[in-house]
Amino acid sequence: MSQDHNVTRRVVTAIDADGNSYIAEDGPTPAVRTVDARPGYVVNNIWVTGAAPSVVGAPDAVETHEGVMPPAGGTVLRVIEYPPDPEDPEEMARQFEGMFGKLFEDAGQPDTGKHPGMHTTESIDYAIVIDGEITAIMENEETVLRKGDVLIQRGTNHAWSNKSGKTAKVAFVLIAGRWE
Repeated sequence: MSQDHNVTRRVVTAIDADGNSYIAEDGPTPAVRTVDARPGYVVNNIWVTGAAPSVVGAPDAVETHEGVMPPAGGTVLRVIEYPPDPEDPEEMARQFEGMFGKLFEDAGQPDTGKHPGMHTTESIDYAIVIDGEITAIMENEETVLRKGDVLIQRGTNHAWSNKSGKTAKVAFVLIAGRWE
């Protein structure tokens, strides 16, 4: 784990044999993902559930979770650090191609030409800006989100762009969804 980025602290509770609550884990998340093609882009996977309703005492599966999508019927919580977008469009395309190719191969990537990060997920996502600002790009419009803002993404074709010049940090809760 590189020291050039922040690792999210993860505090996990549990119930002991006597029925009393306690702190079972307190430390950095064990599932940090980076990709050489996009320096400064850091994914801190925090927790994964396998189905809803979830067994509250189920063992942690975050270290083995791969991809952007949660398990079928489940959820995934992650915190992502977004470095500022490169100014060179070719470099930006290369970085996003490397990111999707290594970390998020399961994301649908429609060919829109709007932004190299455009993708879809069959999920409902709560995106909560923790620090900085990030631009949510849709096919027809975009909006800047700042610290404390929340976006609910419902299976739409979208991208995230950091035009601020400073690192942005966003927490995501992805809930497995389905199309009717």
